[in-house]
Amino acid sequence: MTNGFTLADFGTSRSWLIASLIVVSSQQDTRLRVAAIGFLNPAPLMWDFEHPPLRDALAKRYHIERMTPSECAARLADGRADIGLIPIAALATTPGLQILPGCTIASKGSVRSLILVHRAGRPPAEVRSVAADTASRTTLAYARILFHKWGNGGVPFLPLAADLDAMLERADAAILIGDPALLALEERSNRFERTGEELFYLDLAREWRAQTGLAFVSAVWGAGIACSRPLEESLVGDFVRSRDHGLENIDALVAEWSKRFPVPEQTIRTYLSANIHYVLDEECVEGMRGFFRMAAEYGVLPPYKVAVEGSAQFAVHGS
Repeated sequence: MTNGFTLADFGTSRSWLIASLIVVSSQQDTRLRVAAIGFLNPAPLMWDFEHPPLRDALAKRYHIERMTPSECAARLADGRADIGLIPIAALATTPGLQILPGCTIASKGSVRSLILVHRAGRPPAEVRSVAADTASRTTLAYARILFHKWGNGGVPFLPLAADLDAMLERADAAILIGDPALLALEERSNRFERTGEELFYLDLAREWRAQTGLAFVSAVWGAGIACSRPLEESLVGDFVRSRDHGLENIDALVAEWSKRFPVPEQTIRTYLSANIHYVLDEECVEGMRGFFRMAAEYGVLPPYKVAVEGSAQFAVHGS
């Protein structure tokens, strides 16, 4: 003992001090928590958050974590994130979400990364079961609507991991989403040589356009009920500016992603610059309205009215 202070007392005081510092540090972190998607397709939207000169400044205001689309929706729903790149179906199932105007992940033609793979002898109207990648509930909602239009609305969806061979062992068709879909398209020749099985690869966005005439909108930036800040112009501007800078740096993104993703550079370039549409313009808003109308009509989702405040202000790339 020294001056009435024991080593045990020191250990207790030290533990209390560390705990206090952790609490204070947590309380001082006022950054917005952002749930981002870990696929290739949001890469242009994330440009400023990942590259200088704005990366460090944005890191002081936003804490970014990457995950699947469905996990983004879950985090906004339970308050673990303030802002998230959410599959649009979550808007109908999670009360209180607000759409940030300006940015989207959509397609107005072929998208490549959302596919229904079915055996040649089993067209969509005749498949008896569908193995469904659960990475995005929105894609499954679109697919369910399409199956209704094909006259097969009651076909069961079996939730499975994104492994085409394993999926087709369990079902007549498979839905692949995001990077696994891109890889499956690249590997289709090899798979045919390996198995001799003839498969059809149906682009869901292209089929949606053919059936409805509408844009296929997959995701938008959304703010959850935990977001403590109003969707002011400066906040929305951070995300729109990042989108614009990303679209101006497609070649740099192609160079980055070709080193970590086993897909040819030209495929990545076409995907980011032509297959994916990143501007939440009026055509995309109308596409969302049509999607929610049909989803409610077929009982796929509860009714939802799309509201995007200030969408025209932030829609034009380069504004």
